[in-house]
Amino acid sequence: MALLRIRKFPDDALKTPAAPVENIDGQLDALLESMAQTMYAAPGVGLAAPQVGEARRVIVLDTDHENPGQHLLKLINPRVVEAEGSTIWEEGCLSVIDYSAEVKRAARVVVRAWTPEQKEIEIEGTDLLAVALQHEIDHLDGKLFIDRISRIKRELYRRKLHKLIKEGKADERRPAVARI
Repeated sequence: MALLRIRKFPDDALKTPAAPVENIDGQLDALLESMAQTMYAAPGVGLAAPQVGEARRVIVLDTDHENPGQHLLKLINPRVVEAEGSTIWEEGCLSVIDYSAEVKRAARVVVRAWTPEQKEIEIEGTDLLAVALQHEIDHLDGKLFIDRISRIKRELYRRKLHKLIKEGKADERRPAVARI
């Protein structure tokens, strides 16, 4: 499997809602495997297909930093079916260069999805898993975590990014938090 190129804000692919997967097949398995390898290499906690230029509703997640690969989730057509409470979490993103911010999310979620083995499952998540599931599902809806912060903070980030691009430093990544 090959490592995939992760799209960076403001790439239009990140703003386009992904289409539901109609057929779970070998091509999809290959995409999910390449996405997982790309996520681990980045390194990140999660990766959604739109981040690698694929407008399909699939994500990969692994919140277990100590045992990479042992708790890898490959989810097809995931959707939040239950959410409760709220939490504030410092989020970063593989598609948002050199920036993190506190984002308000549901503290507990239940997500229903399909596996590559064509089984429908439900995953209950709290803490980092809940945040990561919501973050990646946002990508499938064409949203970034910076869409959930204030307009002022978003504008300050755009200015910072413009400066990084102008200085030729836009590809440098300084991880402040786990990038989801």
